[in-house]
Amino acid sequence: QVQFVESGGGEVQPGGSLRLSCAGSGFSLEDYTIGWFRQAPGKEREGVSCISEKNDRIYYEDPVKGRFTISRDNDKKSMFLQMDGLKPEDTAIYHCGTLAHCRRGMQEYFHSWSQGIQVTVSA
Repeated sequence: QVQFVESGGGEVQPGGSLRLSCAGSGFSLEDYTIGWFRQAPGKEREGVSCISEKNDRIYYEDPVKGRFTISRDNDKKSMFLQMDGLKPEDTAIYHCGTLAHCRRGMQEYFHSWSQGIQVTVSA
């Protein structure tokens, strides 16, 4: 059974940082493109970032480009999202998962994902 366990969410002030971690089980994470999407209350799902299985393609959606960094550790079957320079508009539930294509509009290509973890950016 495919499962994801996230950690690292919480509340932070604008300009602060958080690091999300996501551990996958029940599948071979190293064989998949993985990534993150988010969803704020009343808004549609929004892609954040993705990384291919061979680390040869990394993509960031425009709102997070230059502030967020995605990475993976296949030996630990885990992925990470370092979030710096957080803004109130980054407030959302963040989900990790596997997806078919690492590119713009990635939120349409996820085929399995986590329950989500809350990130709140507030003064």
